[in-house]
Amino acid sequence: MALDLSNLNQLDFKAIGTWPVAVKAILIAVLCAVVLALGYFLHIQGLREELARAVAMEQTLKTDFEGKQSKAVALDAYKQQMKEMEESFGTMLRQLPSKTEVEDLLIDISQTGLGAGLTFDLFKPDRETPHEFYAELPIAIQVTGGYHAFGAFASGVAALPRIVTLQDITIKTAGGKSEGLVMVATAKTYRYLAADEIAAKQAAEKGKKGKRR
Repeated sequence: MALDLSNLNQLDFKAIGTWPVAVKAILIAVLCAVVLALGYFLHIQGLREELARAVAMEQTLKTDFEGKQSKAVALDAYKQQMKEMEESFGTMLRQLPSKTEVEDLLIDISQTGLGAGLTFDLFKPDRETPHEFYAELPIAIQVTGGYHAFGAFASGVAALPRIVTLQDITIKTAGGKSEGLVMVATAKTYRYLAADEIAAKQAAEKGKKGKRR
């Protein structure tokens, strides 16, 4: 049965049951298309957005996994480096004298100067400066001699089994009747703090912080 399009305007929407079969089929097709379109935009579009978020999360997790995997692969190397650093630190720590050994070290420094042919005009240990796990002991030095003697003294100090540094070095002529040179310097040596000294230092620092509050 052919559909007369000129009769569509005469259709009564209150009596859909009386419409021709062809018109009913067209109406059903249109409604299905509308339902499918709404289903796409309301459901399928939401699924696509959720999929996009899942893909982004997957990429983030993949990047995080690769980073952790690279760290896991390098863990043995890190452990080896830590072991080497601990050994190096232990070696340096053993080069710091204890409190009872500082006096012997001061004697070694003065004997090194005398052995190089220097005359000590001043050898004065100053007050210690405590740090995290060690203390710094500056020693004011003034010696008279020649350039070669100064060089021998510096080399001898560097060769000592304990850490000693020479800083703030100035050299000038002795003046007067003396024909020698005068070297003024600060020798710094270091010693490690004993456990009770570190504990006392930390307690004192906590006390200072408490007073500031």
